[in-house]
Amino acid sequence: MKHRVVITGMGIYSCIGTTREAVRASLYEGKSGIVYLPERKDFGYRSALSGWVPTPDLKKCLGRRERASMGQESEFAYMATIEALEQAGIDEAFRAEREIGILYGNDSVAGSVIEANDKIRHKKDTTLVGSGSVFKTMNSTVTMNLSTLFELRGVNMSISAACASGSHAVGLAFMLIQSGWQDCIICGGAQEINLFSMGSFDGLGVFSMREEEPTAASRPFDAARDGLVPSGGAATLVVETLESAIKRGATPLAEIVGYGFSSNGDHISTPNAEGPARAMERALKNAGMKADEIHYINAHATSTPIGDANEAQAIYHLFGGQTPVSSTKGMTGHECWMAGASELIYSTLMMQNDFIAPNLNFENPDSYSAKLNIIAQTKSTPIGAFLSNSFGFGGTNSALIVKKL
Repeated sequence: MKHRVVITGMGIYSCIGTTREAVRASLYEGKSGIVYLPERKDFGYRSALSGWVPTPDLKKCLGRRERASMGQESEFAYMATIEALEQAGIDEAFRAEREIGILYGNDSVAGSVIEANDKIRHKKDTTLVGSGSVFKTMNSTVTMNLSTLFELRGVNMSISAACASGSHAVGLAFMLIQSGWQDCIICGGAQEINLFSMGSFDGLGVFSMREEEPTAASRPFDAARDGLVPSGGAATLVVETLESAIKRGATPLAEIVGYGFSSNGDHISTPNAEGPARAMERALKNAGMKADEIHYINAHATSTPIGDANEAQAIYHLFGGQTPVSSTKGMTGHECWMAGASELIYSTLMMQNDFIAPNLNFENPDSYSAKLNIIAQTKSTPIGAFLSNSFGFGGTNSALIVKKL
């Protein structure tokens, strides 16, 4: 028996808003969260552009000992999870009665690692890094902290899959719940935005250099795009069986119906079109749906010349040129490890409110994007089902399909 899998809670902490309502408004208005950060230029970055996410004040809700093991990505994830659990109606008493799992995407803890080792180099004494440091400097830091803080007793794993991490975390949660192994899982993705987290990416020359106009820098599918803009934060979804949601009186927000994945088996950093196409095709097959049943595609498109072109080819190959497409990265920049989860939330908010957010800064198509139905301005329209793409270094691809209930 395959169980139907629904989303009952969503929490978001991002550069376009730190609550669902703020994010919904930004999406509808086409509001960018990208800024110029002088400290990046001083540090040695070629590009000082970034999505800006406020630092949460956790002193109001967590003790010093609890905070000691949390790096920036865990702080963001905690804030997103609080909001998601509240919407899902899952409180402390319910968590004590039920086995709830956690699968969270995260692929770096650069800030915590460098801070700890700088202290050791300076003090010549490893004991001075503090007892919480080891838990801050492991890639599994988010699931370590959240599973402890929320006393979760189900599956407990971090998903490390580059910029597809958040999407794969939701996809794997979908599979576990559909198969009956778990009834309810907290899943999502987190991305640090500190100075130390993106220096190596900047060194590759993949960032936009449009520093004179930050909000125009991220230009997915536009012919004049010159690179991505890094960003971050956290996104959390509560997913569970439809039976579980009904039994406890929760309101399902949407249903996850398909998950597809693939590996390019090619260059470590240069994407191709064939791998993403296979992931989308597998998601459609898994959902038992045809391409014309998808009413919106939230593209991975990060504003890089090759990546966007290859995705445009893959989308056109499967969907033709009629299906509405946009990349929310024009507003958010590339949220990396969290992007697959945050873009599910962005798209679900659009589906709930009958609009498609704009592909910001799409002014002139190239030969590939000209074949697609790119939505450049906010469009009021019902969405019955959407597909969300996420791809990452190493050729990892993920595609998820979500339907309106």
